[in-house]
Amino acid sequence: MDLEQIRREYLAGGLRRKNLKSDPFEQFQDWLALALRSNIPDPTAMTLATVDGAGQPSQRIVLLKHSDNKGLVFYTNYESQKGRDIVGNSNVSLHFPWHGIERQVLIKGTAEKVTQAESEQYFATRPRESQIAAWASPQSRELPTRQALLNRYQEKEIEFDDKKVRLPDFWGGYRVVPDYFEFWQGGAHRLHDRFRYTRAGLSWQIVRLAP
Repeated sequence: MDLEQIRREYLAGGLRRKNLKSDPFEQFQDWLALALRSNIPDPTAMTLATVDGAGQPSQRIVLLKHSDNKGLVFYTNYESQKGRDIVGNSNVSLHFPWHGIERQVLIKGTAEKVTQAESEQYFATRPRESQIAAWASPQSRELPTRQALLNRYQEKEIEFDDKKVRLPDFWGGYRVVPDYFEFWQGGAHRLHDRFRYTRAGLSWQIVRLAP
């Protein structure tokens, strides 16, 4: 397979400064709504990048579970690799790869834990199987076999038999509070449209970037 010959044109449409909202949160909500309507796979999936104590970056896919003008929320095991990274360095980035509509969004900011009440409220909406899995998985830790994980799951099933599955104390949400947004719209001949929002006091500065 000749990877050098794999390419396509981006012809879905352009992006102009006059069409951008002054508030990047509103702009993001508009694009997210279109992604949801477009039936593209996993529109709420986003790449989360963190950095460990040695300066080594890591990336993984997490799911956006809430978004408003305070930030973007995802949930995870606080003792996972991402959780340990955030303890040492709360600076993170998010990336939404909406290839089906030829758009991308890059967000940079700081991650902070959501409140216990927010985590409990969300955890209660998860399927029971997912709640038990949160207890069973020592996320990012080594496992001897898959059966070992299944055994842990079965043990938790027995533990919570006929009981409400409570929120683990090591599990909950993070809110990414942005200070940087970048909106990318594919363009013909690789002349893509890119706009950056950065905080300027109480408002946001918008500039066009070269593709």
